[in-house]
Amino acid sequence: MNALMQMPTTTADLNEQQQAFRDAARDFADKELAPHAALWDVQAYFPREAIAKAAELGFCGLYSDEEVGGLGMQRLDAAVVFEELATADPSTAAFISIHNMATWLVAHYGNREVRAQWATALASGAKLASYCLTEPGSGSDAASLKTRALRDGDEYVLDGSKAFISGAGATDVLVVMARTGEEGARGISAFVVPADAAGISYGRKEEKMGWNSQPTRSLSFQGVRIPAGNLLGKEGEGFKLAMKALDGGRINIAACSLGAAQGALNAARRYMGERRQFGKKLAEFQALQFKLADMATQLVAARQMVHAAARKLDAGSRDATVWCAMAKRFATDAGFAICDEALQIHGGYGYIREYPVERLLRDCRVHRILEGTNEIMRVIVARHLLSSDEELR
Repeated sequence: MNALMQMPTTTADLNEQQQAFRDAARDFADKELAPHAALWDVQAYFPREAIAKAAELGFCGLYSDEEVGGLGMQRLDAAVVFEELATADPSTAAFISIHNMATWLVAHYGNREVRAQWATALASGAKLASYCLTEPGSGSDAASLKTRALRDGDEYVLDGSKAFISGAGATDVLVVMARTGEEGARGISAFVVPADAAGISYGRKEEKMGWNSQPTRSLSFQGVRIPAGNLLGKEGEGFKLAMKALDGGRINIAACSLGAAQGALNAARRYMGERRQFGKKLAEFQALQFKLADMATQLVAARQMVHAAARKLDAGSRDATVWCAMAKRFATDAGFAICDEALQIHGGYGYIREYPVERLLRDCRVHRILEGTNEIMRVIVARHLLSSDEELR
């Protein structure tokens, strides 16, 4: 059992810088997230103070450009950080990942004035951001969104609604996808919108199965006026920008599933070493040893897949999108299954809140839905296989 307890938690091919960030994230998770995550979950408390401490380490601008105060990291580097954070608290780690996605869009596609006003504040964690794509009538079919942004002189006027927005009501900036032209993907544009702009109203905080340390709300826009310069990229590029962001977002959320699974596996290993039944430790039962071995194998396989997809994205590979989809599908399914098995090993104790596995299970369940459902991930992969002669290697 001692050899098993020393099993490495990350791949051996990380460079020194990646290992340093992994260690920093692990230390932060142990000291700032793990002691409080259960209470934040019960109280549905948004830990802005802890997020500010994460920002001091650069975790709010991981892959945003250095010129706006970000770390300019690769997506693989960021995945390593998100995994470590999620080992203790998948909910807070996932919000930080969403904030990074929105921050990258502002920093990468905003004009000089937008970057000066928002990007540095977001990368430093002084301001927090929400990503607003999903609507009540357009979830998986994001290209059918109805929120409109009409040009009126030097301004755009936004009308419409968004649903299931992480951080809504507690963040400072909204990255909003809205229709400026024709129906379909080509008519969508992206905007940065102050979260307190006149005409924005927020719905009640949703009561959720998990992810309770971050608020989730619907919001509506009624005649919200923003400067024309708040457009990100060009008119009609919004859907393309959203999909670019989601490639990275899928890696991020897959990494959060890896973290939840690692946390659950660690808990199961500890429990098996402590709990006694029929006169011996659970660790001595071969059936449970096999179960633990399968969990570890699934986790290592999922981690390799996520890291491979992140490398594809970092390299700008033509098939990066399909690799991100495969990694997201595989890692989020595997992560949930590992958490479920860890709960089973705990027996009845796993079902009560005294032990972390039930929270890890609840928090990672939504990963199979957001950033594109796993069914949509399968559609992306199947379309690639049926429309291209290229092998996935």
